[in-house]
Amino acid sequence: MMTFGLVFLAALALATSVRLWLAWRHITHVRLHRAAVPAEFAGEITLAAHQRAADYTCAKARLAMAGVTAEAAIVLWLTFGGGLQAMHEITASWLPGGIGRGLALIVLVTALMTAAELPFGLYRTFRIEERFGFNRMTLPMFFIDLAKSVLLAAAFGIPLVVCILWLMSKTETYWWFYAWFVWVGFNLFMLAIYPTWIAPLFNKFSPMQDAELKERVERLLTRCGFRVKGLMVMDGSRRSSHGNAYFTGFGKSKRIVFFDTLLSRLNPAEVEAVLAHELGHFKLRHVAKRMTWIFAVSLGFLWLLGYLMEKEWFFHGLNVSAPSTAMALILFFIVVPNFTFLLQPLGAMYSRMHEFEADRYAAQNASAKDLVSALVKLYRDNASTLTPDPAHSAFYDSHPLALIRIARLQKA
Repeated sequence: MMTFGLVFLAALALATSVRLWLAWRHITHVRLHRAAVPAEFAGEITLAAHQRAADYTCAKARLAMAGVTAEAAIVLWLTFGGGLQAMHEITASWLPGGIGRGLALIVLVTALMTAAELPFGLYRTFRIEERFGFNRMTLPMFFIDLAKSVLLAAAFGIPLVVCILWLMSKTETYWWFYAWFVWVGFNLFMLAIYPTWIAPLFNKFSPMQDAELKERVERLLTRCGFRVKGLMVMDGSRRSSHGNAYFTGFGKSKRIVFFDTLLSRLNPAEVEAVLAHELGHFKLRHVAKRMTWIFAVSLGFLWLLGYLMEKEWFFHGLNVSAPSTAMALILFFIVVPNFTFLLQPLGAMYSRMHEFEADRYAAQNASAKDLVSALVKLYRDNASTLTPDPAHSAFYDSHPLALIRIARLQKA
């Protein structure tokens, strides 16, 4: 029993150490290259903008290091510190055994984790984002958004958890297979309702009004054989000055959404090039491929959970003396990330491959030169460092290094 506890401690120590080491490397590398703009960008990005991006990156990395340390401390307290066992005893004093008690335990642990993250969210928004001129959110707006998120999580998450707990207790050996179907259906349902029911709770969406830009975008969509329900502009500037664009929904509910901050910075040709890149993701089925991988991996994880919840050493090795289906779920989501952390570079590499493919698609259907121009503006305006640490970037970054990405596009 204690053997598994020691193995988990080793995995937690390794994952935490690697995360801290990578963040430290990132800070050191960015600061080392802070004094000069890379030659390839010297004509477009000033030294002041480059140094601002370096300082912004380092501030975020230092906060991430604090978050990693706090997360490890919380996991240790929940397991070997007896936190989960204590919360089990609290919920046992409230409710009789069954799904209700299991749900109460999961809600209690989730509330604790949310509360632990709150100081970091506040610091990130009102110190770091504020300091570098990105934040436009007020404190009341922050807490209103938080309240909406909690209510939505409860409205959709509680029925899902109840269903999973019921399957775990009633369908015995193959519960994980049935639960997987529920999980897949839930995710597809959320994707379908997000554009029209959830996103408008946080932001205002209005049809694109710029006639020239709209005509240009519609011509691109026609060339690419792409149909959408609407071209929408989102009031992202209410909360942040960061700019972006994205697709949302699927089937007949597909929409293209532009942040108003993005449209204010890019000219129509650059917007068209950015949209061509996003179209590339869809036309090359990147979203479908990623979802397929996620669903396949989740099936494997649910099978593994089904195996572990039958083993006493899984619970006792983590200092829990009250095995239950709800406790198994909680322990699994605490334990697994520490064992799978070192696989993260594979996911990042897969994502970067898709970004290169989408860039090639954009170069074939719009202007590579305009996409380069748009990317440089976005790097500058979003204070994205041009000199990240290579190891940190390989481990985490879903997008290629700026120098490599721009060089490929210029060749196109």
